Order: sequence, then structure tokens, then C-alpha cells
Amino acid sequence: MAQAAVKKPKAQTKSALKTGKKAVIMTGGHQYLVAEGEELEIELLNPAQQSTVFEALMVIDGDNISVGAPTVSGVKVTADILEQSVKADKVVAIRYKAKKRVRKVRGHRQRHALIRIKQIG
Repeated sequence: MAQAAVKKPKAQTKSALKTGKKAVIMTGGHQYLVAEGEELEIELLNPAQQSTVFEALMVIDGDNISVGAPTVSGVKVTADILEQSVKADKVVAIRYKAKKRVRKVRGHRQRHALIRIKQIG
């Protein structure tokens, strides 16, 4: 009987592991790792704008990593605002004490803006 040849997967080279350009931006007290064409929900922005520009805190371009102090000079991240007010899921906080007639329910729905990253550079 002939044995079947077993193919082993080839090891991935560094060029196969390279990804597109990514950047870290800061808005609303949060930092986000973004790539071009990505959509994400962030804190509310100025409602009169259709697009916005962020400064990059860090840029990853393949093997090259640029870290700013505090921002990378000359690099801007441009984003289009798709929706101004998107409501998140409701968060409910309940306070309850057994046998004490203490029941308090508070709810909150955070509003976000939906953006799409157009360009890093």
C-alpha cells in the first residue's frame, strides 16, 4: 500500500502578516485603534459637522511604528460622520434592600456618533 503524502502548512512569512495602516486616536476620553474604512461608535461630536479630523497618538504601517509625544507630527486621521445620534443599550442600576421598602431603579441610554475612517495620513 502506498502512503498518502501529508502536506504541512507553510509558515507564514512576514509579508503575509503585514496589515494595512492603523492609527490610535483619542476622542471623548477614550483611545481607539482604527484602520481605513472601519466604522465605529464614539462619544457625541459637534452636530453641525459632516466630517472630522483626529490627531494620531500612534501610527502602525506594516513593520514601522511611530509613537507620538503626545501626538505624531504631520499625521491626521480623517473620518466621515455617518449618524449623529445612535442610542446604545439601556443600562439599568437597581438598589434594593430586603424587608426595608427600599427599591430604586435608574436607567440610562448613552448616545453615540457613528463614524467611518476615511484616511490616515
